[in-house]
Amino acid sequence: MTPVIEARSLARDYTASRGAFRAPATVKALAGVSFALEAGRTLAVVGESGSGKSTLARLLTLIEKPTAGALMIDGEDVALASASTLKRLRQEIQIVFQNPYGSLNPRQTIGKALEEPLLVNTAMSAAERKAAALAIMEKVGLRPEFYHRYPHMFSGGQRQRIAIARAIVLRPKILVLDEPVSALDVSIRAQVLNLLAGLQEEFQLAYVFVSHDLSVVRHIADDVMVIYLGHAVEMGSRDAIFEDPQHPYTRALLSATPVAVPGAKRERILLTGEPPSPLSPPPGCPFNPRCPLAFERCRIEEPPIERKHGRDAACWAVEA
Repeated sequence: MTPVIEARSLARDYTASRGAFRAPATVKALAGVSFALEAGRTLAVVGESGSGKSTLARLLTLIEKPTAGALMIDGEDVALASASTLKRLRQEIQIVFQNPYGSLNPRQTIGKALEEPLLVNTAMSAAERKAAALAIMEKVGLRPEFYHRYPHMFSGGQRQRIAIARAIVLRPKILVLDEPVSALDVSIRAQVLNLLAGLQEEFQLAYVFVSHDLSVVRHIADDVMVIYLGHAVEMGSRDAIFEDPQHPYTRALLSATPVAVPGAKRERILLTGEPPSPLSPPPGCPFNPRCPLAFERCRIEEPPIERKHGRDAACWAVEA
């Protein structure tokens, strides 16, 4: 099956000022991430805060341009696309943010918020836009009388449903979900995750699910990509990653996840030190200053991401 979205060595650098008399520094927020995603499947992107997850989300949704690498959407290279093609591609991929209230205009009714993408991107009449907005509200479990209400009149879970409705009103092929349930209560999380699963099945949506909550990731993901300091350090199927993690960083992340089975125990792996600054990443493997398995080669040479034990891993300590 042809991927609906594909990233090839995607990188993003930022320039940071270091004062009036010093040359600006380069922040490597993303350092060459690659993946391919098919319709109807979910790729979860996990890692610590500052690892590059949200930067990747902004690149995928065309909010920012990559510094290097290629991004293919529906077989089209975004860097080579014309203005009209870019406009079409932006409709194919939408994003749902972590804070639903922050992503909604407090002065705009829900009906108008849902109609706005249709007004900008289609030639629908006012009556057709209203009908489409009401139909999508029904899809996400919102009652018709909510159409004339404002965002402050809704709970967090309802606002996230509104944000999801706005993201899918143009019938995109890809949804980037940036921590979509982390701000919600546990019981509401389950409802929103079930809603997302139902919409994916109905519309064959491809999801890029950005999260630090591995219990949620295990519930929703088909494949998992682990990012550390802008590098993809391990990538594979959900079962391979959760049942037999290979990279030391992945093992440490999973060891911090609570186990829901009574009496079950898991060895806690504590990482020493703080993550290095992306302003001055360490030579060799980016994880080597905190890695319990690091040896001399790790401090000199950066490991490529290679197929090992049924998944892709970037680690000299993991044998092929």
